[in-house]
Amino acid sequence: MKRLRASHLQESSTPDLMSPSEGEDGVVSELEYTADRGNWTGKLDFLLSCIGYCVGLGNVWRFPYRTYSNGGGAFLIPYFIMLGICGIPIFFMELSLGQFSSLGPLAVWKISPFFKGAGVGMIVIVSLVAIYYNMIIAYVLFYLFASLTSDLPWQHCGNWWNTDRCLDHRVVQGNNSSVKLPGSSLNITGTVSPSEEYWSRYVLHIQGSSGIGSPGGIRWNLCLCLLLAWIIVYLCILKGVKSSGKVVYFTATFPYVILVMLLIRGVTLDGAWKGIKFYLTPQFDHLLTSKVWIEAALQIFYSLGVGFGGLLTFASYNTFNQNIYRDTFIVTLGNAFTSILAGFAIFSVLGYMSQELGVPVDQVAQAGPGLAFVVYPQAMTMLPLSPFWSFLFFFMLLTLGLDSQFAFMETIVTAITDEFPFYLRPKKAFFSACISISMFLMGLILTTEGGMYWLVLLDDYSAGFGLMVVVITSCFVISRIYSVQRFSRDIKMMLGFEPGIYFKMCWNYLSPLSMLALLVYSIVKYEPSEYGTYKLPKWAEILGILMGLLPCSMVPTGMVVSVLREEGTLKERIKQAIRPSLDWGPALEENRTGIYVNTLPGSQSPRPLMVHMRKYGGITCYENTAIELDKEIEMEEESMM
Repeated sequence: MKRLRASHLQESSTPDLMSPSEGEDGVVSELEYTADRGNWTGKLDFLLSCIGYCVGLGNVWRFPYRTYSNGGGAFLIPYFIMLGICGIPIFFMELSLGQFSSLGPLAVWKISPFFKGAGVGMIVIVSLVAIYYNMIIAYVLFYLFASLTSDLPWQHCGNWWNTDRCLDHRVVQGNNSSVKLPGSSLNITGTVSPSEEYWSRYVLHIQGSSGIGSPGGIRWNLCLCLLLAWIIVYLCILKGVKSSGKVVYFTATFPYVILVMLLIRGVTLDGAWKGIKFYLTPQFDHLLTSKVWIEAALQIFYSLGVGFGGLLTFASYNTFNQNIYRDTFIVTLGNAFTSILAGFAIFSVLGYMSQELGVPVDQVAQAGPGLAFVVYPQAMTMLPLSPFWSFLFFFMLLTLGLDSQFAFMETIVTAITDEFPFYLRPKKAFFSACISISMFLMGLILTTEGGMYWLVLLDDYSAGFGLMVVVITSCFVISRIYSVQRFSRDIKMMLGFEPGIYFKMCWNYLSPLSMLALLVYSIVKYEPSEYGTYKLPKWAEILGILMGLLPCSMVPTGMVVSVLREEGTLKERIKQAIRPSLDWGPALEENRTGIYVNTLPGSQSPRPLMVHMRKYGGITCYENTAIELDKEIEMEEESMM
């Protein structure tokens, strides 16, 4: 072990993670490198960016449906338990990793190069998600423009895209009694609403496609909306976090204004409390089934956006002492509160809608695109000033979606520029444009008449079990390879205190085991993708499975590559690849205290702590002497072997 350590010290004493520019003495300038990378212009930029990233479309169209279908108010019990076990600890872990190292999702794996493939898998996942997520934003833009009219186009039947099956809800309203009775004068079996035909036959024009293998022609109105979506995203991330950090002051806060307006309007409607009662009525017998706990964990997992790299990326632009402990609880609990609030806003309107149509609430409640583009738009047509409320709803969805898309793109750009800073960082705006154009071109398949089939395929497989494998790997590295003890000491360097026993227990046992249970459940309960009555063919299903396995395959591939880059016997190569890189630690020299003094220039000196103190006029570490420092290094290296 000492021989390996000596060989490391003989190679280089200067960290290679810093700037391309060198000073007159040939030493890399770490301060210039970090300044070139950029930082948030204020603490609130980071907090609002995290809130905007976590609070997204899923809070509106997935959480309310999962709540009512999994025990109503009783669902909140496993929801908050899983938030405490999985959500908050992993959220805090990712923020700590990013802030401590000031590195993106790829370069941060200097903590253990052997597992860098997990970072590559993370980028693969977020790239696939960014392609189809912006298509959803394009749909929202389409409806937003369609709402700028005195009469919503999905309000009535009789348009060229409607069929004989179209049934205007006003006809149903006039025959409420017959709707409820089988064999009545008005038979609604097999009929569809105008909003459903507008979505499927006009917006998607899905009748022009015979399936995922024959997507048909491009819908040019959707193509232009997708182009506009990418232009908006690019302009907002043009200057990195300095520009996106200012945009979120609007996109992260204004949705709450609209949500409150929709909530006030919803609860004042007739039948609103019928929907809210249906939404929250507790059914405690559901708590005895494993499905409810799994659903709660899945909602937490995807709602907080852990494993996508967005949290790690945002935290990497923080100052070294930003209080991310406080921010963790603000964002995670705020996200949960927003989900519950959105449920009231959605189900109050659905309760009104069920009363107007004379059907049970569960017949109008849907999740996903069905809620956003069929059910809720139909409900808007029943309200006075329907175009106004429709515009507000879709504008809220637009701002919710853009925040998440900003994070996806910033994650990709930051990860790659951190890997090739000499070439890409000075041309970050141009590189961002290249990424945006490439993803727009790859997303053109989604604008075809059968594009929804491809979107379903990407949605179901791109961020499924592959994402869970990445998160499990991250937890394993922190708890078993790097050690929770050392990770806690790193956090103490930043915040001045170590995480409590709660976080340590979660990182060591509860979070990894919960994620492993989610992975097993997703495999055991696997079902082929489908859209409506259309089931994807076998070849598409295989393609989706391969898409999900691609991020997983990056982990063993990264292991092989890291071992090949080392020298010595196979055992020595693995040991050196597993241990943190020589330049792992805080980005700035003045923050490299404690054991990280050993990685500073001149660290071969018998008194590296004294060298550090002479340069910066003091030290804030918790070890006082070089002797204690050397003992700690040796103990850690021995424990890692």
